[in-house]
Amino acid sequence: MHIPAVTDALELSCDVLVIGGGTAGTMAALTAAEQGRDVLLLEKAHVRHSGALAMGMDGVNNAVIPGRAEPDDYVAEITRANDGIVDQSTVRQTATRGFSMVQRLESYGVKFEKDEHGEYAVRQVHRSGSYVLPMPEGKDVKKVLYRQLRRREMRERIRIENRVMPVRVLTAEGRAVGAVGFNTRTGEFVTVRAGAVILATGACGRLGLPASGYLYGTYENPTNAGDGYAMAYHAGAELTGIECFQINPLMKDYNGPACAYVANPFGGYQVNRHGERFVDSDYWSGQMMAEFAAELDSDRGPVYLKLSHLPEESISALEGILHSTERPTRGTFHAGRGHDYRTHDVEMHISEIGLCGGHSASGVRVDEHARTTVPGLYAAGDLACVPHNYMIGAFVFGDLAGADASRFDVYEGELPTAQVRDAHDLIYRPLRNPDGPPQPQVEYKLRRFVNDYVAPPKTGARLSLAVDHFERMRGEIDEMGATTPHELMRCAEVSFIRDCAEMAARSSLARTESRWGLYHERTDHPKRDDDGWLHHLDLSKSPSGAMEFTARPVEPYLVPVDEFTPGGGASRHLGEVHPENVATAGQRDIAPVGSGIRTAPSRGTVTASHSPRILELLALTEDEPELPLLRPFLTDPDPAVRRAAVATLTETVPAGTGPALAETLADPDAGVRAAAAASLLELVEVLPPERELSRGLHDALGHEDALVRATALDVLRALRLGEPDSYALALGDPDIEVRIASVRALVSVGDLDAVARAGADPAREVRVTVARGLDNPGALAPLLQDTDVLVRAAALTALATVGCPTPYDETALAALTAPPWQVRAGAAAALGAATAERAVPALTEALGDPNADVRKAAVLALLKYTASEEARTALATAVLDPDADVRAYAARAAAPA
Repeated sequence: MHIPAVTDALELSCDVLVIGGGTAGTMAALTAAEQGRDVLLLEKAHVRHSGALAMGMDGVNNAVIPGRAEPDDYVAEITRANDGIVDQSTVRQTATRGFSMVQRLESYGVKFEKDEHGEYAVRQVHRSGSYVLPMPEGKDVKKVLYRQLRRREMRERIRIENRVMPVRVLTAEGRAVGAVGFNTRTGEFVTVRAGAVILATGACGRLGLPASGYLYGTYENPTNAGDGYAMAYHAGAELTGIECFQINPLMKDYNGPACAYVANPFGGYQVNRHGERFVDSDYWSGQMMAEFAAELDSDRGPVYLKLSHLPEESISALEGILHSTERPTRGTFHAGRGHDYRTHDVEMHISEIGLCGGHSASGVRVDEHARTTVPGLYAAGDLACVPHNYMIGAFVFGDLAGADASRFDVYEGELPTAQVRDAHDLIYRPLRNPDGPPQPQVEYKLRRFVNDYVAPPKTGARLSLAVDHFERMRGEIDEMGATTPHELMRCAEVSFIRDCAEMAARSSLARTESRWGLYHERTDHPKRDDDGWLHHLDLSKSPSGAMEFTARPVEPYLVPVDEFTPGGGASRHLGEVHPENVATAGQRDIAPVGSGIRTAPSRGTVTASHSPRILELLALTEDEPELPLLRPFLTDPDPAVRRAAVATLTETVPAGTGPALAETLADPDAGVRAAAAASLLELVEVLPPERELSRGLHDALGHEDALVRATALDVLRALRLGEPDSYALALGDPDIEVRIASVRALVSVGDLDAVARAGADPAREVRVTVARGLDNPGALAPLLQDTDVLVRAAALTALATVGCPTPYDETALAALTAPPWQVRAGAAAALGAATAERAVPALTEALGDPNADVRKAAVLALLKYTASEEARTALATAVLDPDADVRAYAARAAAPA
């Protein structure tokens, strides 16, 4: 391809420029458009399936739902998890705005798990606070957001330019005024003038090299190469916390998360090779990763995610989430190893390092409105330093950025010529060296240096060598060769990775202490130094082009945290951080003499369909077709076309979508019916409860396909369209899943007499669901004597919620000595609702149970009786328990309320 002239640029203009079409960027664009601004959204891939959210999300890690958690408790939790280095005003935005964001997403059609009464099914994964909200249909989140972007009223305000990759933010008159980039398909040079610029490019996931050696086999989305970190730095914005790396637990030999957030609510947990829980710290923090690494390297390793003890229904549910939403190849990986969650626990390991504000604390410095230190420039999502912000925080700060950026009008002045020319040179330089080193080789070398010299444990000597290597590699990067626009994109990404690698090395050199556990462990400075380093470490580009640093004291907290007492005050300018002299093994008095002058070497199950009707349908999709245009495709003779029509219907949601999908539940092809069922469940939050939809769903209750019947029950329940009689009829269905859906539906309408009758169902799974739905001890009585272990355990656990008066406390006391540990754990939970006189002595004795889960249940029950001296004494002994969870919960009895 040829190099376009600087003057041949395609110039675009807008009020608000959003760079990155993932989680935060999509929300920023929607909010700015709702404010009446003209928005330009640039995405180097395609917004429909770009960003870390593209494959979906299995749950929200930080949902502060009223009645289940308090914002101040969440702020305190994040402060502790980040060793005190927190701007609480930013974290508090996520805490206070997160619930309304959940509701906003739900109004778009994002589905969060709810119980039979429509309440959010928040789970407790951490030992304090219930913040985890599962998303059973989370694989479709990005599709839902794209559907919002393509709404007619949004399309009038939001211009999407896919395959356009910005490389620099333009600044003039002391503010951000646009960006420069290129088209990754055509190579066309692009400039943008804007009123404000929002960076939402995600984490720097391609920093360290995975153990597999594959460049793109990273824990984080590999397309997130630190683009925004580099653009913010070169635009003059401050970055902060870059020495605080992201390191995660993951599956061994498969760079995907081990998914404790998913597995823990089902009863999974992390153990060493002896089957012992070992993690003392709470929250996924650097301290937890330090404990994880220590256990892994000890004679107690390897480390596993324990799942093999779970019942079949739990494992099946986990497989449905982990093998679809989380990683579609995960099931294939296990199958290739001959592993099954029923017989094999999942071996865990440690990921490569990355930079990520949303999962640790390294990012662009922002305030509570998502403003950076450059006026008119904003950052949101994993790029911004709002510690442990996760998906909901990315949405919240995308919303904040979109709202605040709407204050600016498009810049009318001349774009800065020198900055445009520099960006042009960065983009097209590889075309001048078509035979230069290819990008994969240069990137591999660069990231191997990151692993060798920057990954923790860190030392000043290794970090200094890293700085030397990264400086030297500037020249090698300048010599990279490319011949296509795609290769230009990859070469630009390598320059971003190099910038981030240097930031990480120099920042780690500057902070002369250890903090955040494994994230910043310096063996030459092994202690945490709160007196000298309860500071943010800010990084910026000096006028000379060097990286310089400032130690900024943490401001006094909005929410007090006992462990830390920041005092604010003046910042400490550190200037440039120079590497140590470690180039040789010792001093030489006289340089060695060579033997002469040397000449430098010269560098030379679904059947595929090829129906043209599918292409015709895809062309229609972009124009947001109404239902009459789609109906011929829904009745096409080719099942593949009908499935594609269902997908289009789900993406565009024209009027009449619900009844049309309900009608499609009767399709003769099982694959089409399954697609329609999945779409109804995906859209259930946004479908109007129409009479025609109700009629179609009631008709589906008599279909021969069990999936259709179960889906119809679930949708009728969710939309409050069904009647108790219809639900009760399904209690006699031959399929277990249909009967479970029937029980849940009956619970939702309060017909607990019918629910209780289902307690005689022959299937264990149905009886467990019954136990969880009943609301009084008398109705639970038959299930307390059930022959199945898990049913008895579920009934006992239910007593903890509905009450455990006499004589049910006697049943629970007797169950504390039952052989199955599940029953004993349920009995301990039940006694948490009995009188202290009956419960405390028995629970104290249960603290000696050989099963750790029983002891944990006993501790949790005893925490309800801390007014009792006997209970406090018992809990004081449990802080020495060999199981980490038991110790941690027992310690809460001594903690201040």
